[in-house]
Amino acid sequence: MAKAMYVRFETSKELADKVFQLVELVRDTGKVKKGSNEVTKLVEKGAANFVVMAEDVQPEEILAHMPLLCEEKNVPYGYVPSKQELGIACGLEKPTASVAITNVGKGKALLEEMTKAMAELKK
Repeated sequence: MAKAMYVRFETSKELADKVFQLVELVRDTGKVKKGSNEVTKLVEKGAANFVVMAEDVQPEEILAHMPLLCEEKNVPYGYVPSKQELGIACGLEKPTASVAITNVGKGKALLEEMTKAMAELKK
């Protein structure tokens, strides 16, 4: 499968699994906001600590602006392969294209690890 136009770097399965772990941890102990419109607003306001985007979103234009916006606002971001799994990780019964972590709860150490790992991949 060809990489979506908004996917700026490869995320290994191991790293994607850690991102899901982070979203689940934050869902239970912090705050996760779901949906691309909501995520866009939070990034623009500087209220997002980390953004997660699914790689299988159609149409791709839904997330085309997100990596650049995150970089402009210095918000770390990462990718997971499946919007279905991302939806489940944040407690939804349906898929979601992207989520923003606004309160890391008990996920602080994991978030720091993810931020470093994603920064390395972007180089």
